[in-house]
Amino acid sequence: MTPDAPKSANELAVERTDLADKRTEMATERTDLAIERTVMAANRTLMAWVRTALSLISFGFTIYKFLQAATAGAQAEGAKLALLRVEGPRRLGLILIAFGTMAVLVGATEYFGTLKRLSKQSTTGYNPWNFSFILGLVIGLLGLFLFITIIINREVF
Repeated sequence: MTPDAPKSANELAVERTDLADKRTEMATERTDLAIERTVMAANRTLMAWVRTALSLISFGFTIYKFLQAATAGAQAEGAKLALLRVEGPRRLGLILIAFGTMAVLVGATEYFGTLKRLSKQSTTGYNPWNFSFILGLVIGLLGLFLFITIIINREVF
């Protein structure tokens, strides 16, 4: 057949089918790559939640312990700290620890839901139980533990 000769209907159908298959394959590859980028963005977002929560929890605990020690030291010397109420450091520490714990638990919940939805759309599937998610849960449990120990006045640290 010469290059200028018209193609038969069968030849055109085969050519168009091959082209459609190639485009479908390319679209699937692009979709999988887009989902993978979204998973990586979800991981970064969760780690930002973990970093923020860890900062809040550690800052709250540090303020609690520092101001508790300062209050106890001033009372031992017979002086009074006029600016601090007795329960002030405890309340401030509890508030910061509560915010940090809530932040990491909300972030972990959002992450888990996002990966579950993406897993349904992807051909490969994604397991939300990875290191980032487990770390987020551990930080959340640590914050909850610190919050409870301060509430019941049974300090472990």
